[in-house]
Amino acid sequence: MLKEGDAAPEFKVLTDTGEEFDLADHKNEKIVLYFYPRADTPGCTIESCGFRDAVKKFTKKGVTVIGVSPDTTKAQAKFKDKFDLNFTLLADADKEIVNKYGVMKEKNMYGKKVMGVARTTFVIENGKIAKIFHNVKPEGHAEEVLAAL
Repeated sequence: MLKEGDAAPEFKVLTDTGEEFDLADHKNEKIVLYFYPRADTPGCTIESCGFRDAVKKFTKKGVTVIGVSPDTTKAQAKFKDKFDLNFTLLADADKEIVNKYGVMKEKNMYGKKVMGVARTTFVIENGKIAKIFHNVKPEGHAEEVLAAL
């Protein structure tokens, strides 16, 4: 399990626009990497729109916001367009990133045990994990992260 101070696991994946995103290319940046279970679902929409509405505040602090879910590039692009999201979404359809960051967890859904993404946010500075938010509540999360920065 990752902890604050650990090196951020590197990855290469496609963005919502189909371009390759390589975390290694962003080593000298401050990044908020937030994981959400599925594009265009109620909680994920609330959380993502919170980041959208606060993105200028993050930019003023020199922070790049990036969302990740185990969706396809097409699903991420549709989600981004539908809610006018103004930051990059990463398409982790093969679940490489969610597994590297340890956010795939057993969840209880309608009485059944299923594997899914636990809503988690990582603040990455200079390639290291500076802060981790576990068990994130979608409402007000972007402001919570801003306050911690």
